Amino acid sequence: MNLYFLLFAAISFEVIGTMLLPATQNFTKLIPSTITLVSYGISFYLLAYLSQKLPLSIVYASWAGLGVFSVTLLSYFFYKQSLNWQVIFGLSLIVLGVIIVNIFKTPTTFFDA
Repeated sequence: MNLYFLLFAAISFEVIGTMLLPATQNFTKLIPSTITLVSYGISFYLLAYLSQKLPLSIVYASWAGLGVFSVTLLSYFFYKQSLNWQVIFGLSLIVLGVIIVNIFKTPTTFFDA
């Protein structure tokens, strides 16, 4: 299976868990709480697996950056949270950073340069 597909799945499960956090009402609601915990569990399992197969910098930058980007956009639509131009600009920088990290990934280390 393609490792980047698994990375996308890890990001998706993390986003599902995060988006459901308000619905858990401090983990007092059984169904949203269960889905949240299972989603986070799957996400972290995939993240741990991928950290052994891909460079950790690629895995974490993609997971964190695209997770923040996705949660922010979905919160705008589902929770009616506002987005100003500064937030949109910041999200653009996050996506640009993830793209740069993935394009310029090399097997060399910082000290080899």
